[in-house]
Formats: sequence, structure tokens, C-alpha cells
Amino acid sequence: MKLIKVIVRLIIVLLPGIWLNACNGFDSKEVRLYDTPDSGTIRISVDESYRLVIEEQIKVYEATHPGTKINAHYKTEAECLRDLVADSATKLVVVTRSLTAKEARYFNDTLSFVPRSEKLAWDAIAVVVNAKSSDTTFTMQELQQLLTGEVNNDKKIVFDGLTATSTIRFAMDSILKGKKFDINKVQAAKSSKEVLDFVASEEKAIGFVGISWIGNPEDTAQVNMLKKVKIAYIKCDACLDSPYVKPTQQGISTRRYPLVRGLYYILKERSSGLASGLAGFMQYERGQLIFRRAYLQPVMNFDVRNVIVKEGLKKE
Repeated sequence: MKLIKVIVRLIIVLLPGIWLNACNGFDSKEVRLYDTPDSGTIRISVDESYRLVIEEQIKVYEATHPGTKINAHYKTEAECLRDLVADSATKLVVVTRSLTAKEARYFNDTLSFVPRSEKLAWDAIAVVVNAKSSDTTFTMQELQQLLTGEVNNDKKIVFDGLTATSTIRFAMDSILKGKKFDINKVQAAKSSKEVLDFVASEEKAIGFVGISWIGNPEDTAQVNMLKKVKIAYIKCDACLDSPYVKPTQQGISTRRYPLVRGLYYILKERSSGLASGLAGFMQYERGQLIFRRAYLQPVMNFDVRNVIVKEGLKKE
């Protein structure tokens, strides 16, 4: 009995020292197992075609929340969705679609919950041609014929990859509609920027990119690129007067421009952590204004009010 009491006393005396030594042996970053909207580090995967606008979202969020670090990896849409499934560290992806019913069932079966998905903005695919090109208007049928090779011409079509990109998937669903690409005519670039560079250097090239890469007149790099390429007009088949429309914010919001797609986040996080904080930031006012400045169409409605501004104050 005395021996047991001695052992207990030794444990009580030695335990605080053992605990402190153990804590001193770990890096503070390793000890922090959980992140919050105001602290921690996370990894997210983002569709490459949204790199510019998401970089701006992260920059503003980190500046507002100094204790956070968001490491974004820019990939094809398919790779982003693969990360969501296979990588436990990836809590958030930004892509052009929400989960399918099959994917939702998979997560429910494996994780016992379905990741939350919400639309962040409306985007458009811009068709760009070389600045010297005279082809600046297209119908949807003409675009389909160009991609399938039905039109016998020497145009060079370029996308941000030939497989697994959101732009390719959109073209297959909304332009080809069951038909197949002419692989002898369609070429692949590694990124949206390379698509623009290729079109700028090839007079007979036609490129497909997200509007955030070429539609912002306040971005110096995009303004300079518009000296080398032109944004084409697409015929609005749903309009009574059948005009040719550019991918402006008004054309996107009214759907007069035909090549419109959604931008979504998919959040694989049960608790309110840093990924939830970023998702909420992008979904509400400040994040929506960033999408608006990038010339995407926000999903949040902003009130427009008439005000009277007085030039000066009355003297007492």
C-alpha cells in the first residue's frame, strides 16, 4: 500500500514536467489541429479558369483575417473534384457545377453527410479571335460546325486542354450537344493565359476562355491583351430581334449571351472552419463585389438607390 502511494506521488510531481517537455518538443503549427474562420491554414482546389478572381478573393480575405493562410491549387475541374473525394485535406473546391445525385450519395455513404454546394456567380465563355481577324460574329450553329470540322476552313481552335477542363465540358454539353470534336482542328493549351497568347500570335486562331481572363477593362494586362485579340459576338437565338451579343455583365444576367455557366463552391466541412469562412465571404456582399469587379455576374442582388449629393455644407 505504501509503495502505491509513493508511485502516485511521483506521478503527480513528474507529470507537469513531462507535459511541458512534450509540448516544447512540438511545433505550434503541428499542435493546432483545427482551423477557424479567423485562424489556421487550409488547402483548396480551384478550376484554373477562375484563377484571377479567386486569387483576388483570397487576397482580400487573408488581409481581413491576418491569422489565416489559404493555399489554392489551380487545376482542371475534374482534378478539383478528384481532390474533393480522395484528399481529406481538401475541404473546399471551386468549380462550374454542383454535386451530381450519384456524387451526393457517395459522400453520404462514406462520410455520413453531403458536402454543401452553393452558386457563387454567373460566368460566361468568351470566344476570342486575333485582332487582325475579320470573323467577329458567330451563331451557335457556326461554332458547332467549327468544332466538329463540318466547316471546311483553316481556322485553328484552341481550348485550355482537351480533356477534363470545365470549358471543354461546357462546349460538349452546350455547343456540340452529342457531336464530337474534330481532333485535327482543335488544339490544347496548358492554361487560359496560353489560350490568349496563342490567339494573339495566330491570325486564324479562335480561342475559348472564361470572361474573367479578358473582360475586365480595369485590368491593365487584359486591356493590353485586347490590343492583340478581339472578343467575338454570338447570336442570341432566344431574343426576338436576334442580335449578336458580347459577354458583358448585362448579357450574362439577361441570358442574351448564349454561353453562360454558373460558378459554385463545394464545401466538405462539418464544422465552421476556415473553408466555411472563405465560402461565406465569397457568397455575401464583399465577395460578391469582387466577382462584380471581375465582370462576372453576382448572384446577390444589390440595391440601386438614387441619392442627391450636395456640393458643400451650409455655413452656420
